[in-house]
Amino acid sequence: MLDLRPVGYVIGLLVAILGATMFVPMAVDLIDGTRHWEAFFVSAVVTCLTGVLVSLSCHNGRGNGLTLQQTFLLTTGVWLALPLFGALPFMFGATEARVVDAVFESMSGLTTTGATVFSGLEELPRGMLLWRGLLQWLGGIGIIVVAMVFLPELRVGGMQIFRSEGFDTMGKILPRATAISGQISTIYAGLTFACMLAYIVMGMAPFDALVHALTTISTGGFSTYDASFGAFSGPLEYVATLFMILSALPFVRYVQMVNGNTTPLFKDSQVRLFLLTIAILVVMFTLILTTFFPHSWEQAFREALFNITSIISGTGYASVDYMNWGSFIVAMFFFIGLIGGCAGSTACSVKIFRYQLLFSAIRVQLRRIQHPSGVFILRYQGRKVDEEALNSVMTFFVFFTVSLGALAVLLSMTGLDFVTSLSGAASAIANIGPGLGDIIGPAGNFSSLNDSAKWLLSAGMLLGRLELLAVFVLFTVQFWRA
Repeated sequence: MLDLRPVGYVIGLLVAILGATMFVPMAVDLIDGTRHWEAFFVSAVVTCLTGVLVSLSCHNGRGNGLTLQQTFLLTTGVWLALPLFGALPFMFGATEARVVDAVFESMSGLTTTGATVFSGLEELPRGMLLWRGLLQWLGGIGIIVVAMVFLPELRVGGMQIFRSEGFDTMGKILPRATAISGQISTIYAGLTFACMLAYIVMGMAPFDALVHALTTISTGGFSTYDASFGAFSGPLEYVATLFMILSALPFVRYVQMVNGNTTPLFKDSQVRLFLLTIAILVVMFTLILTTFFPHSWEQAFREALFNITSIISGTGYASVDYMNWGSFIVAMFFFIGLIGGCAGSTACSVKIFRYQLLFSAIRVQLRRIQHPSGVFILRYQGRKVDEEALNSVMTFFVFFTVSLGALAVLLSMTGLDFVTSLSGAASAIANIGPGLGDIIGPAGNFSSLNDSAKWLLSAGMLLGRLELLAVFVLFTVQFWRA
């Protein structure tokens, strides 16, 4: 029989930690002299007590490691439990959100999607704005650990090709995860501090700089303004672009750099392709904007660079309403969002390495057709890719496409138009943030959607952040019989 105590123990601990972080925005509201701190206090007490009680009740089930079944359950269970408790401040606090809206906002935060149902952000208490930023920051570092430690062990979506890439975690998942998390956390916090400092130096107010640093490094995209990054322009867009790119690169490479080995970062093929993709798109968009719109070269370059980097990394900031840039660019933004950053980063969506493997597999197959007697081996970064990893990648593409289509159909059945349904599904599954169209586009938000659509999108965010297969496997009979 499956022992759920180790899973409950870890989830309880993480829930308690989430509750402890609620005291930070509570302190901000106390300093500001408002009564909004009470909502965070109640939420923190409820969350901490629940987490501690669950952890204590499962304490006797602790072991030296987790089975494969337990790891699957833990990976999904954490991303189910934390958004539910993270929603409490939204329900009890200044927003007085309904359950569906609170869960949507919390899920969007922790999965670093960046879609929001709240407007009038400028009028919210600072503690609430900070809480939104903290949710994304915690979700960003959490997904790095999941992507580098758990998903490779679960052989999800081809992530197992990174299993020996710097860290060997087989057979000792949790202990090794703790060691890895320590190094990553230091780098993650360092990048956040550097980003905040850069924002302040370039003229952003300290509080805005803090919140935007939290949501930039996590590639989350929550802002303190309804206009998103449109409230800032000029040099600040270049600063944000730099740190969005840094956050979309593999954090394992930063760990290697800290340990004195800088070569892997510059030799990583997915890093080179990611940067090349951004460069090509920026050049193309800059030419279009300067040719067909009244943009100077600098403005065109800056807006193209910022918004392309924001969408491809899954950050979801918007500095302008690019829906006004013409149908071709709007369509391009849809596909740009389906590219994603590098594996082992805070970025989301499909990820660059999967496209590399896909096109490499196609090229190898074409060569085999042309030369039936030849021997052609699929390699990734100099290493042979085994059949299992390739099948996992192909399975991910199938599940991603089917899930995207199914979610779009379900959203359309709730009464949404085609553009909103399709772009909303892509926004959730790829954890991008803004969709397309007048409702959920860069100038809008998700507040006007019906409750059914919000629940569906919340589920889509969870599926996308955990690489789909880690969740879908829980619905198979074989999983529970194993």
